[in-house]
Amino acid sequence: MSSLSRHPDTPAAMRPGLTPPLRAGIETLCKGPWGLVAAILVMIVVFSLLNPRFGSIENLQNVLYQLAVPLIIVVGTTMVIQMGSIDLSVQGVMGASGMAWILMSPNSRIALDLGPWAFVIALGLGLGLGLLAGLVHARLKVPSFVVTLGTWYIGLGVGILLYGNGMLPSLTSETLARWPTRLTLGVPNAFWLAAAALVLGLLVMNHTRLGRGILAIGNNEVIAGAMGLPVGAIKVAAFAIAGLLSGLAGILATMQLGSGSPDIGSGQLFTVIPAAVIAGTALGGGEGGVMRSALGVLLLILLNNGLVLAGVDPNYQSGVFGAILVVAIIAVGWPQRSRLKVEK
Repeated sequence: MSSLSRHPDTPAAMRPGLTPPLRAGIETLCKGPWGLVAAILVMIVVFSLLNPRFGSIENLQNVLYQLAVPLIIVVGTTMVIQMGSIDLSVQGVMGASGMAWILMSPNSRIALDLGPWAFVIALGLGLGLGLLAGLVHARLKVPSFVVTLGTWYIGLGVGILLYGNGMLPSLTSETLARWPTRLTLGVPNAFWLAAAALVLGLLVMNHTRLGRGILAIGNNEVIAGAMGLPVGAIKVAAFAIAGLLSGLAGILATMQLGSGSPDIGSGQLFTVIPAAVIAGTALGGGEGGVMRSALGVLLLILLNNGLVLAGVDPNYQSGVFGAILVVAIIAVGWPQRSRLKVEK
């Protein structure tokens, strides 16, 4: 082997192996949303061959229905992660908002129906929990990991108190119970609601000062503050939006279930954060985007749905899911490996 190929500083164009155009083409395909789109298309083809039902209209509608709740959550979660923070409060906020909503809507426990105000109050609860986390994090400089973990348990405690020891509160309104599954233009209403949240998230991140501020803080918080950006206010706003969207997801999940539960958000956190990471949203902030995270969620939902239809033993599904997830993260992160740093 020549000294040229061994020298670490040899330019890529002069090293043996892939030619520069081919290397650039592969890395371009893997970067951004294109790698995710390619992975999704490959997954659709493979699972359709394993089970033709996977590609049916009925299964597509089922996938969109399952996608709705995590898609709403990931919009807010991505905003927080892009600042270099983390939001672990999802499950608690969902439980509190979901329980508050069902007890103020037609239910089997108490004769109380506040109509649209049930949505307003439940969403306000989610917003309030998000504001609390944002204020403590921004004003008191408490790490977001600790703050949102505490907010998780505050929300969970509120949900448990509302759940009480009485009869299980179930929806008695068929209109509300069937709304998420009802089709509009062939698509479940639950997905249309999630799509609306996604569009609003894209507008905020791409066309507002708040969105630009979130990215600036993620890239370098010190420089963002030196430029005159209200760093504290932006952080509080991002956590508030995340809390509001988690509250909305809790209401939708409660409608889908048809009854109240403080654990309505169980497991969602372990879908949305891996989805954001797969999509290229760096946990250190400043990278990724809402649309990428949406594609990441779609990939994970398709993967879970495909494993079920492929007949994978339920005892092995978690292991197979985890293994494929690790491979997907490596594939998406490989082109960006030179920028990754490990800090201790």
